[in-house]
Formats: sequence, structure tokens, C-alpha cells
Amino acid sequence: MTAGDLDPRNLGTVIGVWAHPDDEAYLAGGLMAMARAAGSRVVCVTATSGERGTPGPQPRAPERPTHVLRVAAAAEHAGHARVESLSALRAVELARSLEILGVAEHHGLGLPDGGCADLDPAGPVARIAEILDAVAPDTVLTFGPDGVTGHPDHRTVSAWTGVAVARAAPGARLLHAAVPAGHVRRWAWLHERFDVYAAGYPVLTLDDRIALHLSLDDAVAARKVAALRAQASQTDGLVAALGVPTYTEWVRTECFVAA
Repeated sequence: MTAGDLDPRNLGTVIGVWAHPDDEAYLAGGLMAMARAAGSRVVCVTATSGERGTPGPQPRAPERPTHVLRVAAAAEHAGHARVESLSALRAVELARSLEILGVAEHHGLGLPDGGCADLDPAGPVARIAEILDAVAPDTVLTFGPDGVTGHPDHRTVSAWTGVAVARAAPGARLLHAAVPAGHVRRWAWLHERFDVYAAGYPVLTLDDRIALHLSLDDAVAARKVAALRAQASQTDGLVAALGVPTYTEWVRTECFVAA
């Protein structure tokens, strides 16, 4: 079901600019799959390789027992090897995830995970603008200024993309991923249990601001879940904790507002 003024099957050439692998699948997996099924060109840009990623949202822990601290210390000691290993793994996972969604064009910018806000924006903006100029998109997808979850990389990529669109694709439709108020109310228990959002987030989006609100049908939702599960290093724990039916319902909604 599609609500709002837009339809993912009529967005023309679509490009999404995201911070980490799995951002694209969580926030726009259904939209991308529907656009590709309609014959549209879809391009994905990922700023970082997610080399410092964690295994998805985790349940709140009231304290960190001694054995957990020891494990954390050991992990820190092996940090460089882990970063390289996770970066390589996530590249493979992302490629498979995009393949499931039908997306064949991907650009990775190779920027530092967790460090985007510390970079001089001139370089990343120029690289995004170069890709936009080559693709000539009709529609650009990215985070809103809040970054959806509040993650600094998300907020920074949003700002970079806005500048790059104004420079290289001023005629393109710029859509920001958003969180509808009804979704937050329905899933508040999950968001709290698994620390999905930073403190003070998400910023709720009222219905009258929504330009595109998708409630994915069963076939598209199943495809989106398959794409997310392909990024198993980030999703396996959450899928196991929730079960596939609940996880599917949670990710069935995708929402965008006009920038």
C-alpha cells in the first residue's frame, strides 16, 4: 500500500546516499525493490564500509559483568584485525543484499565509520556531486537532518547530500527518510528494549508532512527481509530475538518527506 503524493514506481532514476551498509535496506529496501521491478534505474552510495559496526540493536543491559569487560578488552586489543575483517564481510553482505533487491549499481566512498562528522566536507560533497552528475537522478534518497536514529554519520551524510544535490542535481527530487508517529507508538517497546535510537530520537513525522508512505505488501516485505538477512552480521541477532514475523512487521513501513 502506498500513501502520500508519490509512488516508488514513478520516481524515475533513483539514487540513495547512505552512511553504512544496511541503512539502505532498512530505510528504502522496499522502495528500491519496487522501483527496480518497475524498470527504474536505482543506484546506491554508501559513505563507509561499516567497519566499526555492531551486531545490530541489542537489548539494554543494566550492568557489564566482569567477564563482559574482559571480553571487551580482548576485542579492543584485536581491534585492527576485527575492523579489516568486518569491513570485508560487510562488503560481501551488502553486495548480496543489493542483488536481492535488484540493485546492480553501488558506489562506496571508503570514509571512516563513526568519523564522518570529523572530515572536511569539501571532499565527500565533491565525490557525491560527481556521482550525481554522472547518474543524473530524478530522485535522491537520504537521511533527514536528524539522521533518523540520531547517528552523527547519518546526520553528516544528510548534510553532504543536500549540498551535493544543490550543486550537481538541482532539478532532482530530494526525499528524506523519516519516522511516522504511528510507527513509533506501535513499536515503542521494541525501540526501547533494543536501543534503536539515540536519546531524544526519533523525530516524529506527522502525516501531513509525508510525501511517500509505504506499507509493503507481503511479497515486497519478504524480499526486503531477505535483503536485510543477507547482512547477517548486523541482523541475525535481532531477527533471532524477534522472530521473522515480528521483524517483518517492524520493517514493513518506509516513510519519506520532501526535503
